[in-house]
Amino acid sequence: MTMDSAHARPTGQSGTGPAGTTAVRRSTAAIHPPRGPKAEQARPVLRPQRVRRRDGIGPLLTVDALAAVLTTTTLPGLGLPGQAAAPIALLTAALHAQAGLYRPRLAPSALLELPTLAGRAVVLWCGVAAVVAAVAPHQVLGWNLLLACVCLHFLLACAGRGLVNQIRRRTAVRAPRSALVVGPGAGAGAVAAALQGRPEYGLRPVGLADTAGGADDLTGSGLPLLATHEDIRRAVIQNSVRHAVFTRPPEADERTASLVRLFHDHGCRLWLADPAGTAKVTGMRVAQPADHLWGYAVQPMLPRPARTLERCGKRIIDSTLAALALCAAAPVMGACALAVRLSDGPGVIFRQERVGLYGRPFTLLKFRTLRPADEHESATRWTVANDNRMGPVGSFLRKSSLDELPQLWNVLRGDMSLVGPRPERPFFVAKFASVHPGYEARHRMPVGITGLAQINGLRGDTSIEDRARFDNHYIDTWSLWQDLWILARTAASFFRFRLGGS
Repeated sequence: MTMDSAHARPTGQSGTGPAGTTAVRRSTAAIHPPRGPKAEQARPVLRPQRVRRRDGIGPLLTVDALAAVLTTTTLPGLGLPGQAAAPIALLTAALHAQAGLYRPRLAPSALLELPTLAGRAVVLWCGVAAVVAAVAPHQVLGWNLLLACVCLHFLLACAGRGLVNQIRRRTAVRAPRSALVVGPGAGAGAVAAALQGRPEYGLRPVGLADTAGGADDLTGSGLPLLATHEDIRRAVIQNSVRHAVFTRPPEADERTASLVRLFHDHGCRLWLADPAGTAKVTGMRVAQPADHLWGYAVQPMLPRPARTLERCGKRIIDSTLAALALCAAAPVMGACALAVRLSDGPGVIFRQERVGLYGRPFTLLKFRTLRPADEHESATRWTVANDNRMGPVGSFLRKSSLDELPQLWNVLRGDMSLVGPRPERPFFVAKFASVHPGYEARHRMPVGITGLAQINGLRGDTSIEDRARFDNHYIDTWSLWQDLWILARTAASFFRFRLGGS
């Protein structure tokens, strides 16, 4: 039997995780205690949910396109063919998107957007006039006609956006969405009070997620105080929370950063309010047009693009390289299998349950380097690196990492990737997740044979907290080039003997 790591060194606890947080008063009206004993197994990380939002860009896109089409087809004397309406509408959407006019906002106002809308209308129709002059010189748009196009388009866009914003405000008051306010001290309480007193923002706070243990500063808000990672997760699920308002930048500390991942995994929209001016201190640029929450500067924390093509590229690269590596390594794998069979009898391949993408279990394959006493030992014993039962063949396979070669078949099947966080057993996933708030977030990406933590020496007797931090950094900064760089560094050290194994 082989394990992925040796026993981790103790790491200092900051008191912000589940094990080190002081209990605070909670309102059971909104947050109910869990039923039944807490299961000692991996809690799967949820897929990011697709949530239908009232502040989606669909209505704004519609009115912008309609303004462009009406201007193109109804203005007397313009003389553009009907087929030109679609390209002009697409160009309008592109210009507005580049200006940030489709960003989600808590206090949308067409009046604040007037300068931006006017500027984009001028750019649009000057571009159209230039194209018309180049394609059909006999049909050049005169200055009066060009001014009429700009004005009509501008007025239609403003009127349409104003109507959409008015409908949204009425809907927000009538059916507000549940929200959590995340942050320490009085700043979070002030933001929560603003949301409670101003229903036009469409957010109804259902709890305060304290990120600094300052529960005494929040007790006057009347909202339940959520001090642990598990409390916050339960509140999100039970209250159908779809918005989270942070009162300081998420990078302020590891606990706050881990909450960003939690909210993202549950399909929440994230906002950064700024009651203490922290955005200015950290040099963050406030998005334009400016937005506010009852005078507090606020901006959406936009998710990263899905990068679907790159993800598909990663899977194609994994499958191709795994197939080629299996063919190339077939003689070596045959020799390893024969050595294991001769030295330790039948049962060459060792199978073990591991936790993969989104918490799904799968069966990981390795060459057997030691025969476990029973299934319980296989599932719960942390390491066998220095076990006296291991023979010379098993020791050689572990030190050279040749015992990992069958995992190429896991990659080919889609259970794993070549590069990603190393998979762990369900027993230890549950154990580590209860101590390190960011540990479960590792499962946002397919697990891998090698990873950023491994090439930085985090193997064997090293910190689990450090490994989780490296794994989450890899996910947050992922790119195909980074994968290739990690594979190159892994290949350079693949045959070096390691005393601690993997």
